[in-house]
Amino acid sequence: MKRPQTAADEFLAQQRLLVISPHADDESFGCAGTMARIKDLGGEVYVICCSVGDLKHYDGKHEQVSASRREDEFRTVMDYLKVDDWEILYRDADTHLRLDMIPRRDLIAQFERECRLSLDKLQPTMLAIPVSSYNQDHEAVFRAAFTAARPGVPGLKAFQPLVLGYNNTSLFWSLEHEKIHMNFYVDISDYLDQKLHALGLHQSQMRDPVHHSSLQNVEYAARVRGSEISVAAAEGYMLFRQVL
Repeated sequence: MKRPQTAADEFLAQQRLLVISPHADDESFGCAGTMARIKDLGGEVYVICCSVGDLKHYDGKHEQVSASRREDEFRTVMDYLKVDDWEILYRDADTHLRLDMIPRRDLIAQFERECRLSLDKLQPTMLAIPVSSYNQDHEAVFRAAFTAARPGVPGLKAFQPLVLGYNNTSLFWSLEHEKIHMNFYVDISDYLDQKLHALGLHQSQMRDPVHHSSLQNVEYAARVRGSEISVAAAEGYMLFRQVL
């Protein structure tokens, strides 16, 4: 039997969420549970993946993963989570893992008005962006997306009432003043299995249990976040803006 709706359910059901993901899998590490919950409640979910490309893993095996495989996995995840729409901005090898080499003004323009799911065109009510980290692509996307979300004159520039920074399993390796400080939580107790399944569909990116990017560690982290708010599992975010 489905539990009765709460005030939080009613709020999430009204959201049009846009997740900006540097690479295929970041959206699932940070937001898959939230995405699944919003869709289940009748809200809208959209994803911009900035880059896919051929990648040789730096893990001792030096496995080559093709851009086409990354895109196929990403498409499968989007279908599984029933997102309303998604797009990939860059598919070329020269851009993949080099988003920091794109002039920031150009990346801002993509998020702000030029890409198909830009802020101007989509008018999301809820925006989730990766927080700053040592990863050069994540840093570039964070800075550009944060700038694109700046407030402007009403009617002339899209305004997102809720702007969140989402988590990543590698953020423990950050300078202290740059660490994520979670102050916004989404209860995903009923959606943890969907989060883990979605993440597992990014099969080429999954690691052994000891690795921070393993399914086991993602489950541990979700349960720790849940314990911080006295629920079974949660996704934690850094709140940048909330306007009611």
